[in-house]
Parts: sequence; structure tokens; C-alpha cells
Amino acid sequence: MSHNEEFQRLEGKIFTKSFFILLFVVLVGFFFVGVRYVKGIGAVSNMSDGYPWGIWITYDVATGTAIACGGYAVAILVYIRNRMQYHPLIRSAILTSMFGYGLAGFSVMVDLGRPWNAYNFFIPSKWQANSAMFEVALCVMAYSTVLILEFIPAILTSIENSKWERMQLVRNWLHPKFQPNQQAMNDKLEMVRLGAAWLKPRLNRVLIFFIVLGITLPTMHQSSLGSLLLIASTKLHPLWHTGFLPLLFLLNCIFIGYAIAILESVISSYAFNRRFEVDELSGLANLIPYVTVIWLTVVIGDLAYRGQIGAALKGDFYSCFFLAEFLLVATGSLLLFREKMRRSPRWLFTSAALIVLGGALYRFNVYLIGFNPGKGWRYFPSFAEVMITVGIVALEILGYKVFVKLFPVLPNERAHHHNDNQGPNHVDVKPAFSGSTN
Repeated sequence: MSHNEEFQRLEGKIFTKSFFILLFVVLVGFFFVGVRYVKGIGAVSNMSDGYPWGIWITYDVATGTAIACGGYAVAILVYIRNRMQYHPLIRSAILTSMFGYGLAGFSVMVDLGRPWNAYNFFIPSKWQANSAMFEVALCVMAYSTVLILEFIPAILTSIENSKWERMQLVRNWLHPKFQPNQQAMNDKLEMVRLGAAWLKPRLNRVLIFFIVLGITLPTMHQSSLGSLLLIASTKLHPLWHTGFLPLLFLLNCIFIGYAIAILESVISSYAFNRRFEVDELSGLANLIPYVTVIWLTVVIGDLAYRGQIGAALKGDFYSCFFLAEFLLVATGSLLLFREKMRRSPRWLFTSAALIVLGGALYRFNVYLIGFNPGKGWRYFPSFAEVMITVGIVALEILGYKVFVKLFPVLPNERAHHHNDNQGPNHVDVKPAFSGSTN
């Protein structure tokens, strides 16, 4: 089966009610971004010298990049373990990662106190090679570029097969009385189509090098996100400050990546009235408990070695947040040990949601909740900070909804759901409703 047959473009209108709702939320968030650049960061943020980063870095960078690791986790499974049966999930995972990492980089620009000095990042003489933060910034920028390059084949396929119907409709709507030379227009469009057909096979031949980078870069910067807090030994609570932070952050992003790939697939199948990819998702779900068991074992073993088990069970503010993250990840993992749960879309969604929430809470605990710069410092995000983050999340969802309708991203149902060729364990499930919510 060729890659072209593995994926399909979702049919349906782009400008729906959900599109305009999400667009409104995006505009509200970006209104506050505008206020931030006009009046300064203090006009929209409660950050201070004690808390130099707040919810933007905590969620959009530290947590958001982990949630955007679906492409990284699935790529390891497909290209390192050579499990090509999961290849149909790769494009949607890459798309999610592309928006997640791109907008994480954007949120850093909002967070910088002096964004006009950001150009120094592109001047090698200004680099601080010993800085973990510099490595994170460099890897995030490079990985965002790699994700765009990995997604280009989907765009080229869409151009190659496009009939330019939407373009013609928009042109006619903008200029109803304008009648261009149709033959000249067709010739130009044919040149674009031939250019896409020429470029695609050549890009596919070198794509493996970008895939290698796409696996290497997140391995580096996800561990470095943990390394950033190693220096804060007097400010980060002992429940989370450990020399294993780089390893814990790397393992954390892997199981979150698999869980978010499951959530993305289940939610998109439900929202777009498509069959659930139960066979592929149950395979991903089978891997998650083994990664989480390693993560939980390292956490418990480290606490025991440092004599912090009592602090974890103390029942105070920090202990409650630690137990919440631990129990969310552990409960979601226990559900996935049962094959019956792994074959149910409902339980797949529930367990993956628990794991994502628990893994995300761990990063919030390390970067914000467990961080205490000393007496006299307090931080709680302002309404504007929250709305900027909500606007960025809404933009990710909006971009995903638009891109799956413009480009072949989702697995091809016709190519992957032939009941006559399925084994005895195949489950062919449709969402339990009729109609479409495109």
C-alpha cells in the first residue's frame, strides 16, 4: 500500500459553528497578546522577580511540548521498532506536534521581558553553550522546522490531487464579476501541480534524515527541561527535586506522547463520525503501562533513597499534589493492563486522559506548584495570562480541524477497514450517533 492510500482528507465544510467559536477564543487571547506588546508584560501578567516564569512557560513550553510529543512517540514505534502497522497514525501525530511546538515557541516570545533582543539567539557569538535553557530553545526551534518538513509530503499530495475547487469558490466570491482568462489560470495551476509531483518523491528520499532528527531532538530537549530545575535545589520541593529529573522528564514525555496519540485519534473519530482505530490504538495502549511502570518505579525508588516517603504521605499541600499526579498515572496504567479495556474506545479514552492529566500535573508540580522562591513571593496567573494560554490551545485545535480538511492527514478508512481481511480480534466500531459534527 502506498503512503498516498494510507491517508485521506476529511470531507466537510471548514467554516462551521465550532470554527467560529474557536476563532473567537483565539481572537480574545491574541487581543491580550497585543496588550502585552503595547503596554508591557506587567500589564497582563502576575509574574515577578521571584516567579520569573508563570503559566506560559509551565504549560505552553514545559507541559505543552510533552503533550505535543505524539509524533515523537509514534515515530519511535514506527521507525525504531519497525512497527509499520502504526504508520497510519503518524501524520495526525506529526500535525499535533507541529502545532504544539510551533505555538510553544510563540509563547516564549510572549513571555520574554525584552523580545526585541531575541535576534541574539541567531548570532553564534551570543550563544551560551553551557546553558540547558539554550539547548531547549535550540532544539525546540530545530524540531519545529523538522516537523514542518515532515508534514510537507501531505501538502504536496493535496496540491498534486487538488482540483482547486475551494480556490475558485473564494475567487468567485471575492470577485463575482471578474472573469480571468480561464486557460491561463488552468495552465498556472497545472504548473503548480507538476511542481508538487516533481518535488514529492525527491523529498521522500531524504525524509529519513529528518525523521532521525525528529527522534533525536526531543530526546535531548525533553531531558533538558528536567535539567533546568536541577539548579533550584533550595527552591524546588524535595518531593520533586532529584538528580533523576532529566530521566523522569524523558520517560514522562514518552508515555504522554502515546496517550495523547490515543486521545487525538478517539476524539477525532468521535467528532468527525469516523471508525475508531481500535487495532492500532490498543497496540499503543499496550506499550504505555511498561513505560509508566519504569517511571513510577524510579519515582518511588528515588523517594525511598532520599528518605522522602514520609513527606509524600504527609497529607499537606505538596503531598496532595504529588499523590494526585502519582495516582492519576498509576490508575490509568492499571486500566490498560487488561486487554478488554484496551479494546474499548471508551476505556481507551478514559485511561489515556488519566495518564495525560497525571503526566501534565507532574510537570506543573515541578515548574510551578512545587517551586517556592522564598517568603514574600506569591504567584497566581492573571485572567489575561490564562486567556492567552487558552487562546493558544484554541488555535491548536482550530488549526488541526482546518488542516485535516485541507490535507490527507487522517487514516484512510477504506484502506484500513476491510472486514473480509481482518483477523478474529478486529473490532470495527463506529461512533454511537449519526450525522456529522464537522
